[in-house]
Amino acid sequence: GEGEIGVLSHHAPLMTILNPGALRIKPTEGEEQVLFVGGGFLEVLPDRVTVLADVAEHADEISVGAAEEARRRAQEKLAGTLTAAEETEFQNALAMAEARLRLARARRG
Repeated sequence: GEGEIGVLSHHAPLMTILNPGALRIKPTEGEEQVLFVGGGFLEVLPDRVTVLADVAEHADEISVGAAEEARRRAQEKLAGTLTAAEETEFQNALAMAEARLRLARARRG
């Protein structure tokens, strides 16, 4: 399923899949950090959280223009004749581009 999860210290152990989207890190002290992750895995242990992701970038560094171009290219490819593997690849590319755009636009207001 999709949704959000909040993890506090001493959380019960957990392993889950991450969909493309925002990863918010709220340290005990200091500023919240917001990253875009392109999917991956989240492991929670009582004393630490580990994120394994192929793609991670600071939300404020997302290029809206590049994400819009990636979305356009994926939509263009999906309009053609594709193998099942190609369709999966371009659906994933489209989901990543749209998640980047949502996060970038939310950060910029």
